[in-house]
Amino acid sequence: MEELIPITMFLGAFAMVFGIRYLSNKEKMAMIERGMDPGMSKSVAAPRPFLSLKFGLLLVGLGIGLIAALFAAKLNNLTEEESVAVYFGFLGIFGGIGLIISYAIEKNWIDKHPE
Repeated sequence: MEELIPITMFLGAFAMVFGIRYLSNKEKMAMIERGMDPGMSKSVAAPRPFLSLKFGLLLVGLGIGLIAALFAAKLNNLTEEESVAVYFGFLGIFGGIGLIISYAIEKNWIDKHPE
C-alpha cells in the first residue's frame, strides 16, 4: 500500500502542471480570438512601489510577534500545546498590525501626491 504514495504524488503533480499549462493555453487562445495581445497583460503591469515596504513591515511584525509570543509563553509557564496557540495568535496580530501600518503609510503618501 505504501508503494502507491509516490506513484500517486507523481501523477498528481503531473496532472497539476498539465492542467495549469492547458488552461493557460486556452486563455491565450481566447484572447487571440478576441483580438487582444496575450503578452500585454503581463508586460503592462501597474508599478507597485510600496510592495517592498509592505513585505518588510509584514516580516517585522511577524518577527516582533514571535518574540512577544516567546516571552508570553515563558512568563506564563505554558505547556507546549498552549504555547502553539499563543504563537499563532501573536503572529496573526502583529503581522496584521504590520500590514495596517503599511496601508497607513501608502494612503498618507497617495493623499500627499495626487497624480
